[in-house]
Amino acid sequence: MEFGTGALKITPGHDPNDYEIGLKHELPIINIMNKDATLNENAGPYAGLDRFEARKKLWADLEAADLVIKTDIHTMTVPRSQRGGEVIEPLVSTQWFAKMDEPAAQALTAVREGQIKIVPERFGKIWEHWLTNIRDWCISRQLWWGHRIPAWHCEDCGDIIVAREEPDTCPSCGSSKLERDPDVLDTWFSSGLWTFSTLGWPDETPDLQRFHPTTMMETGYDILFFWVARMAMMSLSLREEIPFETIFLHGLVRDEKGQKMSKTKGNVIDPLEVMDAYGTDALRFTLLTGSTPGNDMNLSIDRIASNRNFANKLWNTARFLTSNIDGDVSTSRMPRKDLPLPDRWILSRLHNLIENVDRLFESYLYGEAGRQIYDFVWGEYADWYIEISKIALYGEDKKARQRTLKILTYVLDQSLRLLHPYVPYVTEEIWQHIPHEGEALIIARWPKFDKSRVDPEAEAQMALIMELIRGIRNIRAEYDVQPGRKVAMLINSGEFADLLDERKELFSRLANVDPEQLSIAADLGEVPEQAATVTVSGVTAYLPLAGLVDLEAEMERLKKEFEDVTSRIERTERQLSNEEFVSKAPDHIVQRERDKLAELQATRDALQERINGLN
Repeated sequence: MEFGTGALKITPGHDPNDYEIGLKHELPIINIMNKDATLNENAGPYAGLDRFEARKKLWADLEAADLVIKTDIHTMTVPRSQRGGEVIEPLVSTQWFAKMDEPAAQALTAVREGQIKIVPERFGKIWEHWLTNIRDWCISRQLWWGHRIPAWHCEDCGDIIVAREEPDTCPSCGSSKLERDPDVLDTWFSSGLWTFSTLGWPDETPDLQRFHPTTMMETGYDILFFWVARMAMMSLSLREEIPFETIFLHGLVRDEKGQKMSKTKGNVIDPLEVMDAYGTDALRFTLLTGSTPGNDMNLSIDRIASNRNFANKLWNTARFLTSNIDGDVSTSRMPRKDLPLPDRWILSRLHNLIENVDRLFESYLYGEAGRQIYDFVWGEYADWYIEISKIALYGEDKKARQRTLKILTYVLDQSLRLLHPYVPYVTEEIWQHIPHEGEALIIARWPKFDKSRVDPEAEAQMALIMELIRGIRNIRAEYDVQPGRKVAMLINSGEFADLLDERKELFSRLANVDPEQLSIAADLGEVPEQAATVTVSGVTAYLPLAGLVDLEAEMERLKKEFEDVTSRIERTERQLSNEEFVSKAPDHIVQRERDKLAELQATRDALQERINGLN
């Protein structure tokens, strides 16, 4: 009461909040504005003026009457048209409304009783909130295009006729002077009929009986109420059945910095331009695998480019296969007995993938399923199995060659089927160029999980071999060993002596180890000095560095790098021990320095190990 006059000025005809107060206190709703934003007769001496001119004149009149006490600047929210930018003036008008209490109750019951499932579940609370607090729906719009309101006005008696068919005369007075209501239905009203109107409703067509209700509706969470809830209410009201069993909600696509895309910001990623530059499949795969249900995703061009490279990898993989095919490689009867370890491994990994993808699909985790398919195709099939297969393909054993070609074809065929929902164009094109059964990939059978193909022992053995090979490759990279140069290696194999001895050719081909200088023993006894080591599951591989690198120059380089890293660690530790810096700097800056320190310490430890190996 100490502020202002204690009186509240309200305009029920020109403010939504004031309108509610006016209804509560039964105040008159006075409209002072015409639809062209000029003032009408209720504006008194300002009638006929444009709204902006009227405001200036009103203020000038207040000053002339010496009624202005103070002039001050206040910031306020002014609504503007999204398209034209014009200031929007709230205005009371006559509209058509639909009563929503009963339809909303039906839609609430459908979700509460589990007839309709919302994924992710947390959006069920939003559904509950909106439909519990629903108001009558204003279904009319003053637009040029849309479904027209099915109502006619009688010019003689003023009666309004709502009908399915256009009436000839007024049922109240018999007049034929009828004029169609100029309003059209709200877009969401029309689209709310979508699930059944597109199938022939109101006729009970075969399509309507077969496809309604459908299994799943997939859309963005931002229109859960505007569209999805309206479809549910429409279907339950007009057909007395749910329109779909599951509502799957995706997030919004934002720019790579997490900002909403807009023309004014200039951060819009045009999908047509992206598809022209990187391909439709690359964009599709990025959108499908770059998000989780109901969460927004940041879309970067770099990620799209990376997935374009994945499509290229698929193409090159298929080209490798087709260039080696000769004779019958039909996969209808796949070999099962006496398969070599790499063949058992890749088939086991494939069927584990099929099982995981089926499980993830059932859980609506389509993004994770796509990421696992990507990892298998690129990281296991292309990078490992294809390289291993070259041993058989380029060898003298014709049976081994044909067996390997069959497995290469089978795994690629099954992978393309798994990938097809994500990368439809490239997979379909590739499938048509490899041996297959059927007319088109889009109607081919979905891969079937075969438990008998799962081989945990083969996976564990191959994991050991692959980890050793990775370690050898890393050492070669660290010491800048020329790619074509073969190296010597000694392996203290322990219990895995037989396994590793049988796979000498893998080390030779995949790690460029000289088979004449490869020794494998359960106990090597005395190990070589000045050797780099790789240890995996109790197996230790030694790569003698003498003759491989200039030990003196390498030691000098490592010591210099060690001193540099140690100096940077000391500087970072001093900064983090400064209480003023830790207390005043932003949290993310402090955390960045802590992360840098941990990274530097890890680098120092790695350098120390390499120095020790050279001593």
